[in-house]
Amino acid sequence: MNDNEARARILINTQLTDQGWNIHDANAVRYEVALADGGFADYVLYDRRGRPLAVIEAKRFSIDPRFAAAQARRYAQQLGVAYVFLANGRETQFWEWQAEAHPRLVKTFFKQDDLERRAATLQLRRKPQDVPTDTRIAGRYYQIACIDALCREIGLGRRKLLVEMATGTGKTRTAAAFIKRLFEAHCITRVLFLVDRNPLAIQTIDALTEHLPDYPAYVQRSGQRFQDEKNITVTTLQSMVNIYRDYSPGYFDLIISDECHRSIYGKWSGVLKYFDGIQLGLTATPCVAPAADPGDDEDQLFVRDTLKFFEVDQPTYSYTLKQAIADGHLAPYQIYRAKTVLTAAEGGFPVKRSQLDWHGMDADTRAELELLFGTEDTIVVDPSALERRFTIPERNRAIVREFRQVYDNGYMDGAGVLRKPLLGKTIVFAVTKRHAATLAEMFDHAFADLKPDPAIRYADYVVSDLGPDDEADAYTKIRRFKKDKFPQILVSVNMLDTGFDCPEIVNLVFARFTRSSILYQQMRGRGTRKLPGKPIFTLFDFVGVTDLHGDADTWGEGGVVTEPARKRYQPRRLLGLDIHDQIDPASRGWMTLDEDGKLVIPGAVEARAAELGARFEAWLLRQIGLDAEQERWLALLGNQIRANADSLDALQPEHFACFHVFEQLGGLPGALRIFGGPAPLDALLASLNVALFGTDDGSPPRPGDAPAANR
Repeated sequence: MNDNEARARILINTQLTDQGWNIHDANAVRYEVALADGGFADYVLYDRRGRPLAVIEAKRFSIDPRFAAAQARRYAQQLGVAYVFLANGRETQFWEWQAEAHPRLVKTFFKQDDLERRAATLQLRRKPQDVPTDTRIAGRYYQIACIDALCREIGLGRRKLLVEMATGTGKTRTAAAFIKRLFEAHCITRVLFLVDRNPLAIQTIDALTEHLPDYPAYVQRSGQRFQDEKNITVTTLQSMVNIYRDYSPGYFDLIISDECHRSIYGKWSGVLKYFDGIQLGLTATPCVAPAADPGDDEDQLFVRDTLKFFEVDQPTYSYTLKQAIADGHLAPYQIYRAKTVLTAAEGGFPVKRSQLDWHGMDADTRAELELLFGTEDTIVVDPSALERRFTIPERNRAIVREFRQVYDNGYMDGAGVLRKPLLGKTIVFAVTKRHAATLAEMFDHAFADLKPDPAIRYADYVVSDLGPDDEADAYTKIRRFKKDKFPQILVSVNMLDTGFDCPEIVNLVFARFTRSSILYQQMRGRGTRKLPGKPIFTLFDFVGVTDLHGDADTWGEGGVVTEPARKRYQPRRLLGLDIHDQIDPASRGWMTLDEDGKLVIPGAVEARAAELGARFEAWLLRQIGLDAEQERWLALLGNQIRANADSLDALQPEHFACFHVFEQLGGLPGALRIFGGPAPLDALLASLNVALFGTDDGSPPRPGDAPAANR
């Protein structure tokens, strides 16, 4: 055995140990196992009853491990095992050779439990095509056709699948029936169901519990471990980003990504790629952009990244909004278009120096606006800047008045037909938290006559990513909006744009402009779910978003909403000025001891550990060209960062000497060897310090640098 092969064996032993294998226990791992044909298997892995599970064929660094596939298959045939690992210490390939033509790349070896679990299903496994769909769960023709298409693809050996299905047509029900079919075919035993916000996790778990009572499901939250005894894990990427490396790539057999944020295919895609399971993406947005319309750059990026991640050129199955409306499964809609004078102004509207409150600005804002004005007395403002840099209170009042007028009286269209919206639950899409609060107050005042009590909110607002108090309260508001009579109107910033399921929605009010066709279609989809007594829903467009996206339904062409001439608008910079402040109830906490007398880490430290952990994982996923040993060292370093989050403000090479976990691996000299010497190690840590703490000297990060917390 030459030095390179010996080195590869050392790394393989280390990787096996990391996955819980006792390499010194001959009942679990054996070396150089003699075979009937006179050959020797480099490694054989055994289950807890001493039965062989898998063969490992080890090669030196310079050899592509896939070149040993034929040799490893002969060994597996003689031993009667279904699984083969091909490894050279830097790369690991996994092969279920009886069912697949080629091995596939995995991050590392599987734990013993995961191999045993997979092996246990082989004796019972059936082709998924031969198992019927439970039509009590998903009985519509397109749902059955979708599941059949997915099962055919799996039967062909494809492991990445993408479904485009319009909002409100039963994606979750279809997914549940698909999951059941694979369970009954004994193709899977564990499922990871990813959503992009915690409220959607609750919504999903309710649906899965209803449709799949025989397959226990749970919501995994940030800081919690996976529950091994449960079949289905529902979570967000952010919740699992700090723990996923504690499990082997074989932990999940099926991974479903349901309307996850587009960053799932970018910064966080490495988390998904870690697990060796069939990947299924569910989306309500088009995954093939029209060739004649290049569209929004972000939309193009989303389409490209989605197709790239799932390695397809078009969705595995599609069921569009137009098809769903034509089939009667979704509600059609009418559009009422109306703009204020300034919003409708071609090329923007003028703002004079004299109209701005210069005394209320901070120095940076004042300097920025001075630069914008230059020597001129007037600048032209793009209407899309409204409620971001400038606000016009009378414009918001005009929108609210117009909505109430049409809500009460309807609108006579150009053909002489009186169009009226349904009376009921309404979502208003706003720009910012302040805009949402302003609109909620205005709508509440405008509908005060319909409130049974002045203290009840006819209109409320819900926002995300703007502080723990906002987010904690947001979930309560969303539940109240869905289940209670009041509020009737909920103004949203980012919380109800996607994934929100409430069939009672009969009106959508666009007070926010978006250039993204995909986001627009997601927002429009909030009203499409059918309900008895809901033949149609109405989209109120006060910002011109339907003009941009070519929505052709012009039933309610409202024209320009005029503002009272007696009022002069006063554009102003949106600054955080005189606002109320008080102790945040969510920040209160007690220092407590557990049953062993150990200090329980306070919430603030837990939050910092989670934040640094998420920053670290995001940084690690961006690193290119790392070998398996370097990844292992960095994963251990990530654990130390989380464990020392309360005291750590910068990383130095000396930490490899003082962190206990690295002592047995060679400490700082070992780190220098692994990462190529002092200069590469310093550069690596400098990059990591920027990602974790903001700069390479450990100074605090800038606001907004942290990855998004659980939504």
